[in-house]
Amino acid sequence: MDTIEQLIRDRAGDTRVGLAFSDRTWTHAEVVSKQAERAALLLELRQPGPFHVALLMDNIPEYVFWMGGAALAGAVVVGGNPTHRGDELARDLSHTECQLLVTNPTYRELVKGHDLGPALPPERILVVDDASGDVDPTTAYGALLASVAGSPLPDQASVGVTEDTLGLLLFTSGTSGAPKACLCSQGRLARIGSIVAQMFALTDDDVCYLAMPLFHSNALMAGWAPALASGATAALRERFSASQFLVDVRRYGVTYFNYVGKPLSYILATPEHPDDSENTLRRCFGNEAAEADVARFSERFACTVQDAYGSTEGGAAVQRTPDTPRGALGRAMPGTKIVDAETGEECPRALFDENGRLLNAEEAIGEMVSETGATGFEGYWHNAEAEQARVKNGWYWTGDLAYRDQDDFFYFGGRDYDWLRVDGENFASAPVEGILQRHPDVVLASVYAVPDTVVGDQVMATLLLHDGRTFDPAGFAEFLAGESDMGTKWAPRYIAVTDELPVTATTKVLKRVLRNEGWHCTEPVWWRPGKDGPYRRLEPADIEELDRVIAER
Repeated sequence: MDTIEQLIRDRAGDTRVGLAFSDRTWTHAEVVSKQAERAALLLELRQPGPFHVALLMDNIPEYVFWMGGAALAGAVVVGGNPTHRGDELARDLSHTECQLLVTNPTYRELVKGHDLGPALPPERILVVDDASGDVDPTTAYGALLASVAGSPLPDQASVGVTEDTLGLLLFTSGTSGAPKACLCSQGRLARIGSIVAQMFALTDDDVCYLAMPLFHSNALMAGWAPALASGATAALRERFSASQFLVDVRRYGVTYFNYVGKPLSYILATPEHPDDSENTLRRCFGNEAAEADVARFSERFACTVQDAYGSTEGGAAVQRTPDTPRGALGRAMPGTKIVDAETGEECPRALFDENGRLLNAEEAIGEMVSETGATGFEGYWHNAEAEQARVKNGWYWTGDLAYRDQDDFFYFGGRDYDWLRVDGENFASAPVEGILQRHPDVVLASVYAVPDTVVGDQVMATLLLHDGRTFDPAGFAEFLAGESDMGTKWAPRYIAVTDELPVTATTKVLKRVLRNEGWHCTEPVWWRPGKDGPYRRLEPADIEELDRVIAER
């Protein structure tokens, strides 16, 4: 039987280092002992109803201790997202019917005064003393743990964990709408952890760097579970820091790093040094990295980076192969198609001109669908409507836009907020972002739709530049004109330059925020009043006129 509970039990007598944080280390056996104590406490505190415990903390040792304790007790971990606030965070905890919340003093303030549901009154909130892993027995939290000190592993037969036992409720990132709590069984997480460990040949000699937030599926499925399955050391970073990345790699002897979103871009934006390649890092695995960043990161830090497409729900996956062409995700599992969401018909294959420009975007781009993925999707917590949107006619619908070429390579097209219609032509934002990020001054580019003054959309881009760089409107226009694969409708009409993009805790850009702000953002905006004219600053009078025309439209 392959479960997280069993993987933890397998480490009970292991005296090698299992966890590292700051200047502290714990052997696997010490970690399991602390997890057994928290399992005992959970079983004591259990109430009728769903056995759900929310963890609202950064990547600190207590998070790992409570995750393991929940698995041993047969409880379900609900990953609280600290980037959520007020009513939104309270809704997450109430919707998932949590009966216990473990948090720290800072994040405790986020839920004060909010209704967290009938199973979670204030007295059911446990506040962790110290991020370092030390527990003061004179505090309320310390006294609770002192009462179960030295507890053995729970009786396996009485707890009754199986592969089907629900282990996690994972909120989707919410980059384009309200998040949903995805079900993940102990068996699924254990299987994924074992598969990733095998993919990257992880052993007990490896050190896995866990800097992505542990409430997110990437940190668990590509980080913690593979480390657990292989017996590797898990090195925690409280919160991801680009400037401290290489420092930590050398400090812990990191050999494996998992990521999601834009961390590679942020790390590459740090000052380069001649000895960057002198480190222990060997393998990186994640998704949503820019293709150019994958190559630059591999070269700069002398490691192998494997970027793939996947989702929390587990319904579809795409893997890069050595012959994957520029801009492509890779090849998908058998039974994966690109389908017109309205007709249900498979979309035609993508056609490109000699410069690599997509010629038939409106026909070729559709939703990525898996004929077999529905069997791996375990559903959402109390959200039948969302489940029906994912599984239709026995197929798993990813909600992501993509296209496929004649050689069966898949290309990411974006998500719902990434679809634009300019002058009657539909296209996705991802290829445009890839082009903008070729500019040497640009760290990240986020492309989204804003209203056109006549009909449809216009293209707006928000750019994050390298430190010390300033936006050169004439130079940028010249750059765009020189990119042969830039579609005729793709060039941004509006460009905002920012010091900080709004992102989720996993560094995914919140396009709904950017789109809602449009040219009313606080950052400086340049625009082209005419289609191919020069960029100039958007002034208050321009904004007033745009608003007036669009209101009339």
